[in-house]
Amino acid sequence: MNDDSSSRIVAGLLDWIARAPAGAKLPATRALVAEYEASPVTVQKALRTLSARGLIETRPGVGTFVRTVRTARPLDFGWQTSALRSPQHRLPDASVTMRPTPHGAIALHAGYPDRELLPERLIRAALTRAGRSDAAVTRSPVSGLPELQTWFAGELAQATPVGVTPPAASDVIVLPGSQSGLSSTFRALVTAGQPLLVESPTYWGAILAAAQAGVRLVPVASGPHGPDPADLGRAFGETGARVFYAQPTYANPTGAQWSPERARQILDVVRAHGAFLVEDDWAHDFGITSDASPLAALDDAGHVVYLRSLTKSVSPAIRVAGVIARGPARERILADRGASSMYVSGILQAAAHDIVTQPAWGTHLRGLRQQLRARRDLLIDSLAEHAPSAHLAAVPRGGLNLWLQLPDAVDLPGLVRACEDDGVLITPGSEWFPAEPAGNYIRLNFSGPNPGAFPAAAQVLGNALGRQG
Repeated sequence: MNDDSSSRIVAGLLDWIARAPAGAKLPATRALVAEYEASPVTVQKALRTLSARGLIETRPGVGTFVRTVRTARPLDFGWQTSALRSPQHRLPDASVTMRPTPHGAIALHAGYPDRELLPERLIRAALTRAGRSDAAVTRSPVSGLPELQTWFAGELAQATPVGVTPPAASDVIVLPGSQSGLSSTFRALVTAGQPLLVESPTYWGAILAAAQAGVRLVPVASGPHGPDPADLGRAFGETGARVFYAQPTYANPTGAQWSPERARQILDVVRAHGAFLVEDDWAHDFGITSDASPLAALDDAGHVVYLRSLTKSVSPAIRVAGVIARGPARERILADRGASSMYVSGILQAAAHDIVTQPAWGTHLRGLRQQLRARRDLLIDSLAEHAPSAHLAAVPRGGLNLWLQLPDAVDLPGLVRACEDDGVLITPGSEWFPAEPAGNYIRLNFSGPNPGAFPAAAQVLGNALGRQG
């Protein structure tokens, strides 16, 4: 039996409860043990979590039931994002996630993994070898070192099904991090003043990149399972947009992962409108209970422009990413890259290639998966115990973050300040909306330092929420 975590039972029962009428009786513990192949202790832990959230109640000698009067669930105004369309342009504050952590504070705000989650030995050895190679004294090609181009293309080719032509190394452009790649892609494919469809919420860096490129953002509401394909089709039709930026796998901040069916539906919408999908696969290496399945692997007609970053999974000091684009789109992006940065440091490219082609890289990723799962589950359990009014709509199957909705009455800026005063840094969710936020949200990163402090951090958050009533 698998007793490593109760989170998958919680996730399954959340779906069951959402469909069940108030007062419905949950399956017996014995039935849940058999269904989830878990121990009775693990099942009871999951039930305690749901009870702490106010979703179920146990009646001794009778059973466990969906609560007749449930804890108030935050209201969802996401539909208005799509209805309003035209945003009030507002740039996110990048310093919110990039600010340094004061000594002794618990950091749940940052977007980068702690160094204990990085392959430090591989990094140091690779940089030493790169410093001794010709890459230290020669200029790399504008499109990148051929061996690194080949690796990026090969990674996507592994996921390409039979019947779809895999990408070639010549389709790859190596970038100094995916952030600059977003700016170049938006400038090359959208052009200034034209509409760009984006999920809402979405990565704050994409919002900044769009502003730098001078393009006009059009939000498309997106939930735990991604955007509604019909809504996306309407947005294309209404705006005349020809580019949609999205994160199909472990989205930042929501953690959403599109199902294969949803991915195919969205790709069909993009094709029907003769448009591009810019797929940001920043969290490819951060799967926890599922694996990344790039949407770009299903496309060989040039509709998907695919971004894969190594900055977070290898090292923040090795800012290397790759973009895979086919046809004239690639040439436009390459021209922009040549004008803005000319080429990427050969030493960084050589080191990155060295790291990801070592046998120990695969070993590191398998260990990373286990570490991220333990951290995610610890933070979820801590919040369920100490801050049950912070609502987690879906347990992320990968990535680095939890996306939590708070009661509408919460003063979000005041909550952030109160937590910081008590030594806990959190990030307000407003930074991830290209238009008006659809509610009070916070993003908590579970990959930072000192995961043992998660229960204490959850208690601080719970106390701050309690003080606000």
